[in-house]
Amino acid sequence: MGKEGAGSGGDGGMSESVIRKVLVSYMYVAVWIFLSFSVIVYNKYILDPKMYNWPFPISLTMVHMAFCSSLAVALVRVLRVVDLPSSPAMTPQLYVASVLPIGALYSLSLWFSNSAYIYLSVSFIQMLKALMPVAVYSIGVLFKKETFKSSSMLNMLSISFGVAIAAYGEARFDVRGVALQLAAVAFEATRLVLIQILLTSKGISLNPITSLYYVAPCCLAFLVVPWVFVELPRLRAVGTFQPDLFVFGTNSLCAFALNLAVFLLVGKTSALTMNVAGVVKDWLLIAFSWSVIRDTVTPINLFGYGIAFLGVGYYNHVKLQALKAKERRRRRRRPTRRPGRCCRSATRTPTARRTTRRSDVTDPIIQPRSLDSVGSESIPP
Repeated sequence: MGKEGAGSGGDGGMSESVIRKVLVSYMYVAVWIFLSFSVIVYNKYILDPKMYNWPFPISLTMVHMAFCSSLAVALVRVLRVVDLPSSPAMTPQLYVASVLPIGALYSLSLWFSNSAYIYLSVSFIQMLKALMPVAVYSIGVLFKKETFKSSSMLNMLSISFGVAIAAYGEARFDVRGVALQLAAVAFEATRLVLIQILLTSKGISLNPITSLYYVAPCCLAFLVVPWVFVELPRLRAVGTFQPDLFVFGTNSLCAFALNLAVFLLVGKTSALTMNVAGVVKDWLLIAFSWSVIRDTVTPINLFGYGIAFLGVGYYNHVKLQALKAKERRRRRRRPTRRPGRCCRSATRTPTARRTTRRSDVTDPIIQPRSLDSVGSESIPP
């Protein structure tokens, strides 16, 4: 009886622990969906001529970058919440060769993506973003980071076909907006592939905060050039406009908080959880765009996006299975411990034990979505 009582108590404690972990995971997912949802709708509200009517996407992106750069510096240098990569260290030469190209592509991606909100509905933009896996796979094959497979290409064609149907059924189709969004997808896909080539292959692992610390300042610098020629003359012509500090401050804070949510969501759950949450968020955005913003969503839109959605889901499934197979091969190749190894490891110094635990925490887990959160969102490749 006593053993049974102890066992049942242990099972009860275990079940409570599992329930608590599940509830915490759901909380992280809910916070990420809310913040991601808020950033997209907030950007639409600011940039749309029929709403807040501040159609200056470069200026808005620069505000985001300046705000995120300042907070990232404070978190890294002042509060020391996260550590900078040390092996290898980020030298000036490595920064110029690896980070600057990524920052340039990121600035173009955010500029064009935010510009699309002026011309297109939120729902249609989400449908166009379903092309992200197609762009990533195509550019990955071009740079020889992906292997060309007929099955993968057929899947990419099915996604493209679904998006084409959705575009055909779009009530507010605008060539400029579609061109801007497709350009943003192309630049973002190139950035994601270059992250693998320029950072991951060199053993550099950046979380969302350190990514902002390195990339946001150079992104801000790159945006100054088009801003001087494209938007500064228009801002001077407006003259009387007084930016609302509350609107732009809360908008920038949401963008930065979204990156922290990405950091927590991926760290406490998994990339697969984030992918599933992204699908839920996309459908919620389409429903919100139709019901609240009163954007027109036609049955052809939904039919085409449904085809693309199935293609993206299958793509993520294949990638997940490949990662699982790779992990199984890695575990099989792991050398077995020799007898007596545990005794020797038990005599390690406290410093050695701390170093081991720290390396376990900082093993590079590449999340290519980490920077997509500032100013715009995309379906994870």
